[in-house]
Amino acid sequence: MLVMADTKQAGDTEAGNAPLDARAQRRAARLAKRIGDFARTHGGSAEGQLAHIGRGRTRIALVGANGEWGNLVAPSYATAEKALELAAPAGLTVHEDFDGEMAAKVRTGPYEWSRMAGIQVGGPSNG
Repeated sequence: MLVMADTKQAGDTEAGNAPLDARAQRRAARLAKRIGDFARTHGGSAEGQLAHIGRGRTRIALVGANGEWGNLVAPSYATAEKALELAAPAGLTVHEDFDGEMAAKVRTGPYEWSRMAGIQVGGPSNG
């Protein structure tokens, strides 16, 4: 089931009132397949959130039912929204914000902790 708050209506567009072009539709379909695969692989459902990341791109943050997480990047917000719409049968819940409730479901492992510690607490420099 797809749950979205405060979103555009189906058929909304990348620019103005024109529907997504064929290329954007294909990108949305590929993203939707990856979202569905993620949900099936990580507990049968997923939660997601969209965020603008600059230069017109949109991040699709996903958290699986088992706590595993990942990101996909769409070339536009409209393409990301279409991908979420197409992935709805996969059991996707979409949040307006990556809030504390959603963040609490994220499970991190040794890799993430070592990366965070290495960057923030006396680890090798980024330069």
